[in-house]
Amino acid sequence: MDKVNDEGTVDVPPPIHLEKSIVLVGLMGAGKTTIGRRLAKRLGVSFIDADSEIEKAAGCSIKDIFECYGEAAFREGERRVICRLMAGPPQVVATGGGAFMDAETRRRVKESGVSVWLKADIKTLVARVSKRDTRPLLSTGDPEAILRDLAEKRNPFYAEADIHVESRDGPHETVVEAVVEALKKRRAA
Repeated sequence: MDKVNDEGTVDVPPPIHLEKSIVLVGLMGAGKTTIGRRLAKRLGVSFIDADSEIEKAAGCSIKDIFECYGEAAFREGERRVICRLMAGPPQVVATGGGAFMDAETRRRVKESGVSVWLKADIKTLVARVSKRDTRPLLSTGDPEAILRDLAEKRNPFYAEADIHVESRDGPHETVVEAVVEALKKRRAA
């Protein structure tokens, strides 16, 4: 029998029982946080944004970490936070755009999670990232040129992800559904 929740809608059981965390990777603007929140809700698990966890651990913003301590210090903190998250219960984790470049982080994700590359074309990424000015790597220079350069360097690492899903413009639920279907296929294989 279906259970009606406090909002008056029917609670639907999650389509997949997670045994490992789902880790979203991809360039900034690919939708890792937005899709991650919706995916976690759909799967009935917690959502964690690794960048927010890094800020909590450091006691300051990512922008401030970059400015005061540099990218290397940020990446070290990012590695530690993601390793901690991977040791926790199954959840949906949105990583920062550069997290999957780190060999140790990729290894931990492979061991303890299922990685999902949210791929988006440069035009879509530029449109999305132009809505906020909180991205340290885009603070100087042309965002399109920077994103193209980052894609060239990072896409080979993202390609190591277990699942690849296109993150296009349109309803977020379309991308969430694509991830869920890809997870089902992976489980059935």
